Amino acid sequence: MIANVSRESPAMPSLPDLVITNARMRSRELVDIAMTDGVISAIGDRLDHAAQSVIDARGGLVTSAFVNPHLHLCKVSTLPMMSEAALEAYQGVDMTEAAKAIELAAVVKSSYDASWIIPNARRAVALAALHGNLHVRAFADVDTKARLEGVKALLAIREEFRGIVEIQVVAFPQDGLLRERGADGLMCEAMASGADVVGGIPWIEANEQDMRRHIDFCFDLAAEHGADISMLLDDVGDANMRTLDMMARAVIARGMEGRALAHHCRAMALYPENYLRELMVLLGKARVSVVSDPHTGPLHARVKQLLGAGINVCLGQDDISDAYYPLGRNNMLEVAFLASHLLWMTKKSELETLYDMITTRAAAALGLERYGLGLGCAANLVILDQGDVTEALRFHAPPRVVISHGRVVDTDRMRALAEAAIVP
Repeated sequence: MIANVSRESPAMPSLPDLVITNARMRSRELVDIAMTDGVISAIGDRLDHAAQSVIDARGGLVTSAFVNPHLHLCKVSTLPMMSEAALEAYQGVDMTEAAKAIELAAVVKSSYDASWIIPNARRAVALAALHGNLHVRAFADVDTKARLEGVKALLAIREEFRGIVEIQVVAFPQDGLLRERGADGLMCEAMASGADVVGGIPWIEANEQDMRRHIDFCFDLAAEHGADISMLLDDVGDANMRTLDMMARAVIARGMEGRALAHHCRAMALYPENYLRELMVLLGKARVSVVSDPHTGPLHARVKQLLGAGINVCLGQDDISDAYYPLGRNNMLEVAFLASHLLWMTKKSELETLYDMITTRAAAALGLERYGLGLGCAANLVILDQGDVTEALRFHAPPRVVISHGRVVDTDRMRALAEAAIVP
């Protein structure tokens, strides 16, 4: 995993832009942290406090900013446009109607227009900034109903928040590729227009052959654009669903180890133990990271067993006020708080792991460069009022200060954006 802190402190060559004093590390020690030109330039016990700006952390926990590897950003705040039928289908006890939920939720996409998706997405990304969530992998539906309206909107939001929140736009064929005639061409257009990541959802296809064709198309498209892959896999209550297995084998065959992210994988909850062990060996070879969103559905990946097998696992927000989840505010501490209950991860060491799953583990899953709390790392940090991970998760409150690229984020402005009216 990415190192949490490096404490070497060479002489600073120039006046730092910002120094944080009395910063509490996760190791419990107090240090000062200097930032110059958007990167961490020194970490030490008593740095020269001559700087353009100085912030006293007052012993509050200081860590790298939070990371959300899974958010359907084009759908945020669409719940008022929907009935609760999709929510009921998706969250049924055995999740056997997950595909029906997707069909019901698709109704809203006939009204998709970038003109109203943009302000709603803006509200959600402003919330991310307020909560210190400075890295988001954002999904935009691509199909004959949504067309490219979601992609256009998220590309605009990516540029609007550049330098504050880093957004990776995923072109996502939510309704399938084989069962949705024309979606393949739109996916090609979406990537050509500037989307960052190729998305996929092979389990939604009608049969195993089409699932494999779906995966092959996505890997071909990713190879064409030098892009990474994010796939929603086995998001249904069916113990026979095996698209995670299919994707992992494709990763190895294509030499894409470490560049494919597996989301949900809820059918894993139903897998027999002998097959699960074989699958975890395969995931390890493919270096596939798994994103779990246990708060948005009654089944979830076997997070503890995956972690025990050395598989990288992280947490995602998934949805905010849409057909699949009525709540959410882009607060990754809140997501980890919920996961601690749903996964029964409440021991101190497990709480520390949950914090990793919204910071270093999520950053590793997204391949973020220069992420961390060490010399030369990008200065994307949060200063919390709480002094340790347990208290941070207990209160899951917004950070006292959010720093992006070495600059303090204007939280008053972000709050004003987040409180704007929902459209339409």
